[in-house]
Amino acid sequence: MGKLAPHGTRLSVLYSADQIAARVRELAQDIHASMGPDLLVIPVLKGSFIFAADLLRALHGVGAEPDMDFISLSSYGGHTESSGQVRIVRDTEAAIAGRDVLLVDDILESGRTLAFAQDLMMARRAHSVRTCVLLDKPGKLAVGIKPDFVGFTCPDRFVVGYGMDVAHAFRQLPFVGFVEG
Repeated sequence: MGKLAPHGTRLSVLYSADQIAARVRELAQDIHASMGPDLLVIPVLKGSFIFAADLLRALHGVGAEPDMDFISLSSYGGHTESSGQVRIVRDTEAAIAGRDVLLVDDILESGRTLAFAQDLMMARRAHSVRTCVLLDKPGKLAVGIKPDFVGFTCPDRFVVGYGMDVAHAFRQLPFVGFVEG
């Protein structure tokens, strides 16, 4: 059954707020066990900001003490499909060299944005670069990247909510859903 979302749009819930919260806690445990307590978490803005905030709190809950910075990258512009060209909208400020970096993104679809960010952090001499995505759409990959930590494997749907948007709408929703059509 669909939920009425802003603008009168009907959405179907793909992953509920409770499912997401439980999975974020599991991811934090896995990340802490794999990377240890001292890491630099770099969310890829804008879509990952809610996921990253919840993940940081969950990491704290399992004993990690991560530092945090942000990077804003764009390959979509105002479209629903990647242009194939990634550009830096806002760069990190933290020193990267010698650090264990965790890149956090909302969705791995073409892989171009996350691969670009990973290559950028390695070029800046990070000790290690791992990736964490809330959603993985494996059928859409255009480059050879495999996330280290995955929240959910996502069907081939255009998803919104939990930070993800279409034309700047739906980011505030506490669940991941798709427009019924």
